[in-house]
Amino acid sequence: MLKSIARLLKVLNSETDPGQISLGFCFAMIIGLTPLMTLHNILIIFLVCILRANLSAFLLGFMVFTGIAYLLDPLFNQLGLVLLTADPLEPLWTSMYNLALFRLESFNNSIVMGSLVFSLVLFIPMYFLFNLLIAKYRDHLLSWIQKTRVMKFFMASKFYRIYKSVSGLGGTA
Repeated sequence: MLKSIARLLKVLNSETDPGQISLGFCFAMIIGLTPLMTLHNILIIFLVCILRANLSAFLLGFMVFTGIAYLLDPLFNQLGLVLLTADPLEPLWTSMYNLALFRLESFNNSIVMGSLVFSLVLFIPMYFLFNLLIAKYRDHLLSWIQKTRVMKFFMASKFYRIYKSVSGLGGTA
């Protein structure tokens, strides 16, 4: 866990494009909030590799969003039930269920449907929010943190040695 956080700090403090970091978090949001064993998650992993999303942000985001998913499962279930039982959408769900690919996807599961729709609706807003937060962190918080006494104490800790080893600044963990 410490190495994951150290890698994230390395990425946040580097010259990595904030868009790649945000994309990693947003793809992690989809995989973390939806049940893991679904076909759309294979597509997401493929997109993470193709679009060069930041892998450290993706892995850390996956851990965070997986924890959040358990808290939001009742909401996902309700949202999925509303969508799956909506009369105007019934012909769509019937035709999709008749295709083997969509049966494998488990769209008829209310939690899969609710969590996927929830994460897809939040994808674009969260992308811009993460970009904004990264920019604010780099512009304001990073320079202030480096000057504090807490940071000087932190630089003497084991965690900082791990951070240095991961970031290539030297030192061993």
